[in-house]
Amino acid sequence: MQRHNTMRTAGTMTDIQTQFIDVSQLRIGMFIYLDMGWMDHPFPVSNFKISSQEQINTIRSLGLEQVRYAPDKSTQAQQESAAVTANIVMPVTQESEQNRAARLRRELLACQAVSLQVCEKQFNHAAQTLRQVNEQAHAQPELARELTEKLIQDFLGEVLSEDEAAIRLLSEKAGEKTSLHSINVTVISLLLGKAMQLSKADMLQLGLGALLHDIGKVNLPDRLRWMDEQFNHAEKLLFHEHVSHSVALARKMALAPSAMLLIAQHHEYIDGSGYPSRVSGDKISPLARIVALVNHYDNLCNPSNPALAVTPHEALSQIFTQGKARFDAATLTAFIRMMGIYPPGSVVQLTDDRYALVVSVNSSRPIKPKVIIHDSRVPREDALVINLEHEKQLGIHRSLKPVQLPKAAYDYLSPRKRLCYFFERGLEAGTTLGESS
Repeated sequence: MQRHNTMRTAGTMTDIQTQFIDVSQLRIGMFIYLDMGWMDHPFPVSNFKISSQEQINTIRSLGLEQVRYAPDKSTQAQQESAAVTANIVMPVTQESEQNRAARLRRELLACQAVSLQVCEKQFNHAAQTLRQVNEQAHAQPELARELTEKLIQDFLGEVLSEDEAAIRLLSEKAGEKTSLHSINVTVISLLLGKAMQLSKADMLQLGLGALLHDIGKVNLPDRLRWMDEQFNHAEKLLFHEHVSHSVALARKMALAPSAMLLIAQHHEYIDGSGYPSRVSGDKISPLARIVALVNHYDNLCNPSNPALAVTPHEALSQIFTQGKARFDAATLTAFIRMMGIYPPGSVVQLTDDRYALVVSVNSSRPIKPKVIIHDSRVPREDALVINLEHEKQLGIHRSLKPVQLPKAAYDYLSPRKRLCYFFERGLEAGTTLGESS
């Protein structure tokens, strides 16, 4: 009989306990998690309480041997049923504290590996869809719109699900530059929209406009698709035309007026210093104010010339100290509160002087992110993600530039030259130091 793994979380990983069970044991009332790409299952969200035998049959048809479920979010009858199953499959045995610690570490490493793989798989699907949209925008605008809407609906399923969605740092190989920027802007904009309590209808239009804000760049020569400080006046004007090209394609795709207005204004600033129309204040739509801010943040972190990149911490500081006049005050306040002082990708020194890389931030607890800590005793591939929320004696002392790291810490933490963000359910990954030592 197949072994079941139980992810125990009381005071360790999360506030919710989950365990893996065979699909043959699924029952109505169980709250389950499908750790699959959105396109790999027919359900509108990836985590839900089973309400019918039809849903069970559909899950069993997906080819999975096991699924993850949360007893605390399931009905009492199903908790008892699963407990009996777990006891049959994996009888209680005595094990030494050392063996228990080693087993728990293996389980946690497996869990965080699955979490990251799910994020990267979903990012790659989003990048592939965006490439299709760019290719079809002119010839088949209706198809391009349908692909975009489906992708944003999938995004909203993650953002608006019962579990909190965190911002997760992915590896640099996750996406090429065009898709990376647009997806970064969309992910952060949607999380910011949720933090600002936008309606579902506005969230949809925000997602559509954010994903397509730069689609007009397909009409520009390759060398003009990314702003360069070396551009002459004529080249800057040509680059600025990507906004009107984007609006024209959005109109061809029959986007809603609010999404088109967002696209038209994503380079406009509250003080009137933006382009192309130099509108200001209340003339800039609330959705455009969100994307203009997030777009500027990502361009600071991921400029066309990597040598000019600033750290996420520096980007936030720059925006707050030098760019206050450009951005809507309420939007900027919500953005900084959501991203935290140390956004994903930040290199930090902890209060015990060790070095760490911030990999995930939950907007409801931004001061205590999840980090990977440099530890020469542990191979990099076996490093656990540590949730500082659970560390009463440990916090972040200061932010650093990657060049300030000692070579051993730099090689171990591998600070990203290009930052790539995606959603991560707050339920997954991240343990305490007590479990990792």
